[in-house]
Amino acid sequence: MFLFAKPRCDTMIPACPLASLPRGEAFRVEADPPIAVFHTEDGELLAIDDTCTHQDASLADGWLEGCEIECPLHASRFDLRTGQVDAPPAKRPVRTHQVVVEDDVIYVVPSDEEPNLPPGVTLKGQA
Repeated sequence: MFLFAKPRCDTMIPACPLASLPRGEAFRVEADPPIAVFHTEDGELLAIDDTCTHQDASLADGWLEGCEIECPLHASRFDLRTGQVDAPPAKRPVRTHQVVVEDDVIYVVPSDEEPNLPPGVTLKGQA
């Protein structure tokens, strides 16, 4: 879901201009962990953690169909609206994030939840 008004949050991450993210495409936001913003064919803007929870792979490089993204590595599928796994081998969901459009710029409001990272992947601040 995306909004055209600023939420009550000071931690909005600028992603990209709305005009530079065509429908059916994704944009990777360099955050910790990275976030993928998707522009569906229906015009929805949705954001999830960019790392598959099964193995370290960028979901922004996957195949977008409707509101589902298929991981390019082992074909796990995730619902972009809920983060839930729709097809294995992944078992854990990815975090979803709020998307805001302000002055024709896409912003992501990161979730406060802990990320579900795959085995062997840690946040930059952790070792």
